[in-house]
Amino acid sequence: MTHTRRDFLQLSLAAAGVSAIGMPAFAQQAGKDLVIAYSTGIPSWDPTTGPNGVSPKIQALYLSVFDHFIQQNPDLSFAPGILTEWGFTDNNTKVRMVVRDGVKWHDGSDLTAEDVAWSLQRAGDPATGNPGNFVWKNLTNIQANGNVVTADLTQFEPTIFKWMAFLTGYVMPKAYYERVGAEGFEKAPIGSGPYKVDAYERGAYVRLVAHKDYWGPKPAFDVVTIKFVPDAASRVAEVESGNAHVTMEIPYEEYDRLRKKPGLKGEAFPIADIGMIFLNDVGPMLDKNVRLAAHHAIDKKLIVDRLLRGYGVPLSTLDAPEYDAFDPNLKFEYNPEKAKELLAASGYSPEKPVKFKIQTTRGYKPKDYEMIQAIVGMWRRVGIDAEIEIYEMAKHFELRPADALAPAAFYNWGNAIGDPTTSTGHSMFGPSPHSVWDSPDLIEKIAPLWVIADEKERIKGWRDVSEYIMQNGYVIPLIQYVLPVIHSDKVVVPPNAAGDVTPQSIKPA
Repeated sequence: MTHTRRDFLQLSLAAAGVSAIGMPAFAQQAGKDLVIAYSTGIPSWDPTTGPNGVSPKIQALYLSVFDHFIQQNPDLSFAPGILTEWGFTDNNTKVRMVVRDGVKWHDGSDLTAEDVAWSLQRAGDPATGNPGNFVWKNLTNIQANGNVVTADLTQFEPTIFKWMAFLTGYVMPKAYYERVGAEGFEKAPIGSGPYKVDAYERGAYVRLVAHKDYWGPKPAFDVVTIKFVPDAASRVAEVESGNAHVTMEIPYEEYDRLRKKPGLKGEAFPIADIGMIFLNDVGPMLDKNVRLAAHHAIDKKLIVDRLLRGYGVPLSTLDAPEYDAFDPNLKFEYNPEKAKELLAASGYSPEKPVKFKIQTTRGYKPKDYEMIQAIVGMWRRVGIDAEIEIYEMAKHFELRPADALAPAAFYNWGNAIGDPTTSTGHSMFGPSPHSVWDSPDLIEKIAPLWVIADEKERIKGWRDVSEYIMQNGYVIPLIQYVLPVIHSDKVVVPPNAAGDVTPQSIKPA
């Protein structure tokens, strides 16, 4: 391995416990201070609007400072948060929510039902650019009366309360935001969460201090410094040198090495992220035999065992075991001989392969490019000749809404609420901007499921659709990701199925 001057500079800075801008060194006050080396920074301090709000990677940072309307437990179940009660009324045409008493904003003012109502109105306002607007816009005539908030539903949305514990579902301070404006809020953000922003340098770090008036369990650490360290090798250096207590999203081989070192421990747990291959209904993918053959030819267990060192869960549908609609009886067989038979029926063979392009990121998720390389090799043996195109995730986000992805495209799909509308629905429903499969048969099967009020019937309907998708080869689910976390043996990091390793969840050992 060769190292550049920049590599050595990064390592030396990590060893010294400082950054190029003079960030404070590792604080050695055990039990009071916590340092985390995090893989991404905070693009905006507004968690409810703009495209940054739907980035799963930054939700743990937002959850340090802000509160969801409804809290989510580590197993993806839901619990009272700022709302203590919630539900549908008037034959599912209205919603009623009760706001918790005694909650304080970071500036000491009271959080009220007016804040909740305003936050919901703002989330549903198309002018804000909220990418979750397709959910929030269903709430209209939002009213606050005492500690109760009510709203009308333009159409029944069975997942509306789940979204209140999900992306962009945060309570914001109405009076403060209106007084300081968007620019002022970016300079001095406040929330009602367990930590307050004490210092912030864009792209470098944020220092948080415990919110003494927090309504929930008090965080274990008084001061938390979160360093933004996008480079995985640099995150490894941070925790190995003792300049950070915790880091995550590092290569699995480094995880295996570090967790055996004195003074360090490791936790690796499945999270609500799924590696998948979108299939676009263009070119060869219009042939069912080609689609099914491409799926049968992939040895997912081998990919997990060899490439991911055992850290992954092979999947047959877009539902992971923690999801509401997961069906353990739905299994898609690895069978390369069956793949050859299907391709032969369409006139293809290893000597006369079907050809198409597959797009993938490189380094966005652990071993993403290497995984696609392995799959292309497996395909080649049965009669599929796929050309790999590497692109940035931003390009994927540009192409997918335009329905311009290649016939096959790798993607990481997150679903922290575990609901089938989010795993299967938005990714496979043709009219959705998140889908590229547009066949009328699937649209007809999915369309009625959006508004079913009976929960058992709704989940069964989505399971049936998942089976139909699998049988027709409309998508290729690959694996559920496992999050590797390395930490000092002086702290405890509990697993979280959403992948949100928050400062408040970490405890002294």
